[in-house]
Amino acid sequence: MNKKDHLDGKTILVTGGTGTFGRAFVTRALANKKVAKVIVLSRDEFKQNEMSRDFQDKRLNFFLGDVRDSARLERAFSGVNIVIHAAALKQVPATEYNPLEAVKTNINGTQNVVDAAINCGVDKVLLVSSDKAVEPVNLYGATKLVAERLTVASNAYRGAGNTKLSVVRYGNVIGSRGSVVELVEKQRASGSLPLTDERMTRFWIHIEDVMEMVINILDCMEGGEIFIPKMQSLRVIDVLKTLAPECKLNIIGIRPGEKLHEKLLTSHEASRTRDLGAMFVILPEFVSWATKNTFDKKKHFPEESVYSSDSPDFLLPIKDVKKILKI
Repeated sequence: MNKKDHLDGKTILVTGGTGTFGRAFVTRALANKKVAKVIVLSRDEFKQNEMSRDFQDKRLNFFLGDVRDSARLERAFSGVNIVIHAAALKQVPATEYNPLEAVKTNINGTQNVVDAAINCGVDKVLLVSSDKAVEPVNLYGATKLVAERLTVASNAYRGAGNTKLSVVRYGNVIGSRGSVVELVEKQRASGSLPLTDERMTRFWIHIEDVMEMVINILDCMEGGEIFIPKMQSLRVIDVLKTLAPECKLNIIGIRPGEKLHEKLLTSHEASRTRDLGAMFVILPEFVSWATKNTFDKKKHFPEESVYSSDSPDFLLPIKDVKKILKI
C-alpha cells in the first residue's frame, strides 16, 4: 500500500456487498492491512457464505439485512466510518415488471441508508449510481435518479452532524454479471450472437479502475457531489466482432427501456461540472450546507462537448476495442 491511506483504521460497510462491485471493493479495501473492519450487508446468506470462504479474512464481517429495514440498518451502521451503498434491484425487465419492488429497494432503501448513516454519525456515504440515471427511459434509471437526488439533498438536513454524502456514476463494467462480455462467452458456441442495433454505443470501464476511483473519491469528497470517471465508448457491434469474429450477428431491435446511446451527464449538469483529471465532478445545484467548495475553481467541463457514448470526443474505432477491453 502507499505510505498512508485515508482508509487506515476505518470500519467500512458495503450494502449489496456480494455483487460484482461489492466483492471488488472488499478486495481493494482488505488489501490495506490497516483497515480495521469491512462489513458486508446483504440479503443472501448463501452468497455471504461463499464470500466468507473466498476471502478468509478475520476483518471481514457479514450482516444479513435489507436496506428496506431502517432499524436493521441503524444496528449495522453502529461504529461504522464509511458506507458504500451498492445495493439495488438492477435488472431492467424485472424492475419494469415489478416496479413497486424497485421503488422499495432503490428509492426507499436509499433514504433508509441516508437516515441511518446520519443518525449513527457515519463519516462518509457514497452511493453507487449508473449512467441509466441520466435522462432515464426505464424504471431502473428513474429510481437511480431519485436515489442520487436523495443522497445529494441529504447533506442539507444532516443537522449538527458531519456526515458527508456523495454519488459515483459510471457506465458498463467490463466482465460484470450480465455484461456483453459475459453474454458473448455464454453464447458464442452457438455460432450466433444477438445485437439490438448496429448503431448502439456504450461506455466501458474496468472494475479495477472503478475501485481506484472510489478510493480517491472517499479521500476528496465534501458532500453533495456526483463523481463520474473519464470513460471511452465503443460500438457494441465492434465489441461483438472483436470478441467473437466467427459468430453471425442477429439484429433483434432495441428492447423496451433500452437506449441507443448512453449519457453520463446532462446539458443541465454541464455548467456545474469540473475536470479533476481522471474524473469529472458535478457540483450540487443548491448548496445550503457548509462546504469547502474545493472543486469550484477547477477546470470547467467544455461547453461544446457532450458526454454521450456517440460523441466523437469519446467514441473509439474498432481497432481500439482490444486495448479498452484489455484482451
